[in-house]
Amino acid sequence: QEYYGKELQKLEDLKTNACVTSARPLAKAVRDALERVHEEVVARYYGCRLVIPECLMSCRILDLGSGSGRDCYLLSQLVGERGHITGIDMTEGQVEVARKHIAYHMDKFGYQKPNVEFLQGYMEKLGDAGLADESYDIVISNCVINLAPDKKAVLQEAYRVLKPGGEMYFSDIYANQRLNEAVRKHRVLWDLCLHHPCLCIAEEVGFSPPCLVTTSPITIGSKELEDIVGDCRFVSATFRLFKVPGSSRTGPGQVIYNGGIVGHERELVFDANFTFKEGEVVDVDAEMAAILRSSRFAEEFLIRASGANTASPQGCC
Repeated sequence: QEYYGKELQKLEDLKTNACVTSARPLAKAVRDALERVHEEVVARYYGCRLVIPECLMSCRILDLGSGSGRDCYLLSQLVGERGHITGIDMTEGQVEVARKHIAYHMDKFGYQKPNVEFLQGYMEKLGDAGLADESYDIVISNCVINLAPDKKAVLQEAYRVLKPGGEMYFSDIYANQRLNEAVRKHRVLWDLCLHHPCLCIAEEVGFSPPCLVTTSPITIGSKELEDIVGDCRFVSATFRLFKVPGSSRTGPGQVIYNGGIVGHERELVFDANFTFKEGEVVDVDAEMAAILRSSRFAEEFLIRASGANTASPQGCC
């Protein structure tokens, strides 16, 4: 709260590129939407990257650790006026910045009433903020879960508020080795997110195996901090998790993408293992077949059962 609410005033105050690493090229619709976000909101935002999944029209989305609201205002445009975005953050100063610009953005987007709201609270305790079971289609998080001491509670709460077939789509920072005590307790390194969330927790709480989407290396531009971390290396990575109902698990399949997702008409890069091209038949394992069958992507694919020779599961990170 002290670091993000008071010390950081702009991106240039950061000591690493952890919060500004780039991902794959942005779709035109996303670039255009980002240009319409207020400059103060953008300047006070410190996420890893843009956390923008596909197929969003009319969705209800929850942003964990929404900060100044950049992703929320971007998503506000992509879900349309009938969709809804909730941002929750523990830092009062960040929430104040986000709330201050609601009217500006709704006028900019041409909306009759706001489709965004910002709550001050903790992502480990979403119930305290009044968020009900199975009330969101998507939960996103941009480089924040690593700051939570109880990561299992965060994932349990995200799983609880997601509808069946819902998705958790998040970026975070990962280390290539267990961090020593000096790194883990260093105040600035803690604030810069250099910690290792345990992905195995995701399956413990009920999610499908994590699907890796993209990764980018993290650099540290401070000699003092480099000396402390030693030979440890860090990456920013984006994963997607799904709340798959048991009834959707019927074995491997063959899928054909119909090309209906705006901005991804010719090709949908779903994760590091699966890229779906319009009209092309793709064999998928049982896990991916269940994900596509139960999620918001179901109407974008023709899905049919396949023989027993389909490749073994590839969705796990």
